[in-house]
Order: sequence, then structure tokens, then C-alpha cells
Amino acid sequence: MIIVDDSLEGQRRTLHVIYALHAFGLGLGAFGAATVVGSFLFGWPSIIAVVLSYLQREKVSGTWMASHVRWVIATFWIALAWSIAVSVLSLLLMPLLIGFATLPLGLFLLGVWAIYRIARGWLRLRDGQDMQPA
Repeated sequence: MIIVDDSLEGQRRTLHVIYALHAFGLGLGAFGAATVVGSFLFGWPSIIAVVLSYLQREKVSGTWMASHVRWVIATFWIALAWSIAVSVLSLLLMPLLIGFATLPLGLFLLGVWAIYRIARGWLRLRDGQDMQPA
């Protein structure tokens, strides 16, 4: 039997799970065969976290936790958009050979950015603070 906890503390625990799933996905990329951003965008932990975020969005509407849901959803979609942009730009630059450097550098920087966003959000959630845009 599944017990659903719709209390504010239950919603907060769910947000901790969402951040943990994203952190696990980032860790798989950092210590595995995939890139950090690749694992973040296409790994099962992060995909599950994004789905949970969308399911959580209505439940936390009107609370300080809504900013965390927006934060993790925006982090995912911004990372996806920038990874596509970096990949396309690098492919266009490969005939000039610079694309071979911009692709790994761009994906590395994007991975660092994703780690920062997830860590910052999770720390603020732990402290009971909403997310201020950075």
C-alpha cells in the first residue's frame, strides 16, 4: 500500500528526493563513462526527478517551495537548450578544428553550472529558504 503525504513536510521531503535524484544523476556523469551534463539530461535519475517536479508543481503552488520546483525544472531545460547550442556550434566549428575544443569545454562548463544550481537549490531547501534567481 502506498501512503501519500500531502503535508508541507511531506512536500519538502519530496523536494529533497528530487534534488537527490538530480545529484545522483550528476554524480553518475562525474564518476562514470558519461559526461556530467549528459548524465544530468538523459540519465534515469534526472528524468525521474523532472517528472516528479512537474507532478509536484501544483501541490506546492503558493508556498515557498514552489520556487524550488521552478528552479529544478528551469535548470533541466536551460541545460538541455545550452547543450544543444554548444553541440551545434561545435559541429559547425569542427572544420576549423576549434570545434574539437569547444565541445568538451562547453559541456564541462555546463556540467559545472548544473552542479552549482542543484547544490545551491538543495542547500537553500535544507535551510528552509526559497530560491532567489541568481
